[in-house]
Amino acid sequence: MNTVSFFIEQFKLGGWMMYPIAVCFAVTIAIVFERLSRIVFQYNIDGTSFMFEVQKYVLANDIDGAIRLCNGAGRAALPRVIKAGLQRASRDEHQIQNAVDAASLEVIPKIEKRLHYLALIANLATLLGLLGTISGLIYSFGELAKVPASERQNVLSTGIAEALNCTAFGLIVAITAMIAHSWLSGRAAVLIEEVDEYSVKLIDLLSARKYKHSTEESI
Repeated sequence: MNTVSFFIEQFKLGGWMMYPIAVCFAVTIAIVFERLSRIVFQYNIDGTSFMFEVQKYVLANDIDGAIRLCNGAGRAALPRVIKAGLQRASRDEHQIQNAVDAASLEVIPKIEKRLHYLALIANLATLLGLLGTISGLIYSFGELAKVPASERQNVLSTGIAEALNCTAFGLIVAITAMIAHSWLSGRAAVLIEEVDEYSVKLIDLLSARKYKHSTEESI
């Protein structure tokens, strides 16, 4: 018996409670793949290299060039926030800060989107597994009194198999969801920290640029 056949057989032995656990697993896989495509590929960018290029444009007084650089970064999170600040480069520091904050409030929820469902699924799968365990034990002990002594062993083994399979599958789904939640949340936290860090550096850079030009004009 191969691995797939073994899991199918154990799934059937787990009883009706295995179906909501399977739904939890399917939703977990869907969220993981969707969040991976967003966090790891679409929203991610090498923040250090990107900000180095932005800094070169800003120091060269080529704000339009820096904005074009942001436009060329696709759907990455950091360039969207940086672009909002660059578009207010000629304004005062307070207005630049407001633009950056507004862009951050738009971008950060997209990075964290659906991650909390993984923690919910981890708890739900565990509880469904426990419920299936209790259901299997109730079935076993309830049926023991109704069948002849010669069939009691089969009834007991069926109920125990249902109970243990529900527990096992529920824990497998819960562990998968917990690991995915931890890893994806860590990656999302890195993106958010980059947004916070480099947006502050952009505001300082634009303020220094503005101060430099005002000084040169006064001379």
